[in-house]
Amino acid sequence: MAIKATIFKANLQIADMDRNVYVDHAVTIARHPSETDERMMIRLLALALNLPADTDQGTLELAKDLWETDEPALWHKDLTGEIKHWIDVGQPDDKRLLRASGRADRTSVLSYSASTPIWWAGIANKVARAANIEAWQIDVAQSQALAGLAQRTMHLQLSVQDGTCWLGDGQRSIEITPQRLNPR
Repeated sequence: MAIKATIFKANLQIADMDRNVYVDHAVTIARHPSETDERMMIRLLALALNLPADTDQGTLELAKDLWETDEPALWHKDLTGEIKHWIDVGQPDDKRLLRASGRADRTSVLSYSASTPIWWAGIANKVARAANIEAWQIDVAQSQALAGLAQRTMHLQLSVQDGTCWLGDGQRSIEITPQRLNPR
């Protein structure tokens, strides 16, 4: 018998001063049996950092990347179903990123592993020709601290100012500073 997904619910209060986005957002997360708390929380952070202020141009939603290999961790589709933003987490290979960059207006990847510099050095030149790919690194200590916030029901507050994020649950707050790997 196959192991089923574990359901998590999060209520996010987002105050992103860098993008002028101030929203409350409820999300249900189906965590794949092979997914860690750390990866799930990186997906949730990616959602919070990229959530649009309104749904006039479509919605950003969690996709089924661990179930369906042709899907990202998150994607923003417009009202016609066209992919505006493809977001992966982890260390996808260059072929996947280039394929995604051809399918979406914008492609982002958030890596959170200690081996990120090695992974990026191996694919940076290969993906450089795609101008719509952004690569970001979350410090390992910060991503591991995020995993400590994971609960089946979460009430989280995210503040973003000058590229620095603070994510907290009322008891603990974690400072996260995503570092861009490729130049603009």
